[in-house]
Amino acid sequence: MLQSLASNSCVRLIQSNTSTWYFFFLVLGYVLYLIFGAMVFSSVELPYEDLLRQDLRNVKRQFLQENECLSEERLEEFLGKALEASNYGVSVLNNATANWNWDFTSALFFASTVLSTTGYGHTVPLSDGGKAFCIIYSVIGIPFTLLFLTAVVQRIMVYVTRGPVTYIHTRWGFSKQLVALVHALVLGLVTASCFFFIPAAAFSSLEDDWNFLESFYFCFISLSTIGLGDYVPGEGYNQKFRQLYKIGITFYLMLGLIAMLVVLETFCELQELKQFRKMFYLKKEKAEDRVHIIDHEHLSFSSVSDQAASLREDKLNEPFMDVPPLTYSASDFSSLNR
Repeated sequence: MLQSLASNSCVRLIQSNTSTWYFFFLVLGYVLYLIFGAMVFSSVELPYEDLLRQDLRNVKRQFLQENECLSEERLEEFLGKALEASNYGVSVLNNATANWNWDFTSALFFASTVLSTTGYGHTVPLSDGGKAFCIIYSVIGIPFTLLFLTAVVQRIMVYVTRGPVTYIHTRWGFSKQLVALVHALVLGLVTASCFFFIPAAAFSSLEDDWNFLESFYFCFISLSTIGLGDYVPGEGYNQKFRQLYKIGITFYLMLGLIAMLVVLETFCELQELKQFRKMFYLKKEKAEDRVHIIDHEHLSFSSVSDQAASLREDKLNEPFMDVPPLTYSASDFSSLNR
């Protein structure tokens, strides 16, 4: 009997805290996913890093052997300055000196990556004034960009998602959930073709050192605002029409980001995903429920007060003493006459 009571109490406890348990498993799954990613990246990339380190050591050793007049300390100093300049987007190579990182088109590209929080990191401010302005510019510009993107996506959703789904649902009578699901899948495929596959093919032909996988990798890293910065277009020394190319990439990134947000918002409006998300949220008391509760309490209090008032009125109408009615018989009248 005690075991049955304990099991019933445990079941009631679990049922009353269902969203908390779902949230716990969500956090646990996310942590395990992070650990899984770290293990895979470490196992895949660590051997390549080791090979690269060995190659650099061999090249450095061979260079010092061929140039005995140069000490290792002087070489280390030179390499340190070269790497520091490279971190700021300035290269010491002869074939890279023709490109400027802070002309207008490059600065426009940098501003777009800052406001969209992509941040490739290939070009950074050099001066203290530039760093300070970047902070102020980002503090104002990032919320401004979010407001701009939200307004644009909201207007596009009316014509791209809500309008077609409602039209097909009312015109042909298909289920609205089914129409929304098919529409989301088709929209995702069209967006992937227009902003991933086709641009990847274009970048692989425009960039000399990029293959299709590297170009597709750049498109995904950019439009998902990860922005690792290992692949940046338009940085080649023999890039033709570089300024026009940079402006085109800037517009591509902004349009692609808007398209990605439209697709994400379309999928988020699916009824199945809404139900799935609610599993992990705290259940809030709706305003309508509070109004109904207040109305119910108001009605209950008013009914009690009405009952109390009616009881008071009944008591006032009743006599103070319950006196039985007087009845007279004929003998009583005859005795009074005597």
